[in-house]
Amino acid sequence: MLQVSKIMPQGAGLAPVLLKRAATVELDWDIRQKSRFEATDSLGRQLGIFLPRGTLVRGGDVLIAEDGSMVKVISAPQTVLRITACATHGSPFDLTRAAYHLGNRHVPIELKPDHLKIEPDHVLADMLRSMHLIVNEVSESFEPEGGAYSAGGHGHAHEGGHSHAHAPVAAPAPHVHGPDCKHGHDHGHEHTHHEVQPVAIQIHPHKPHSH
Repeated sequence: MLQVSKIMPQGAGLAPVLLKRAATVELDWDIRQKSRFEATDSLGRQLGIFLPRGTLVRGGDVLIAEDGSMVKVISAPQTVLRITACATHGSPFDLTRAAYHLGNRHVPIELKPDHLKIEPDHVLADMLRSMHLIVNEVSESFEPEGGAYSAGGHGHAHEGGHSHAHAPVAAPAPHVHGPDCKHGHDHGHEHTHHEVQPVAIQIHPHKPHSH
């Protein structure tokens, strides 16, 4: 059995030609959320995977075997519930509500812009349908969210190596309320300020009175 103890998330840093030549292994979510398991790759080799505790293996990750060979992970199709919004009786916001309620139940969820995926559960399916959502059982790959602080969670990469640091934004000048200004009024109009001209004041010297 070939031992595997290293993983490269999404094959970052590897040349595409190397990834194309690598052996593959298809794993469903039940296996990929474990850090210790056995599998057979596309070359028929028996693999013994021993990864750090808490590691989540994702489709596209590359396993590095003890002999230096690479094995690319493919998310195997599995039975999942595909949840979409009902255009007739609901709205896309219903998906946000569904994700909230499922999250409260600590259900693994794959989030997509126009649908959600969860593992089969007829009780949850009935709940979702009562929320005017469409629930269908399909066979697809499953890549649920791993959590912001999970050991195997992969962050998104940006080309060019830029960071999310933003230059500080200057605070807007405070709005000075005049005697006729009402709080909460519509600021659609412009405030016109008139320049006040200085007024000259003449001071006459005091003359002493003669007696």
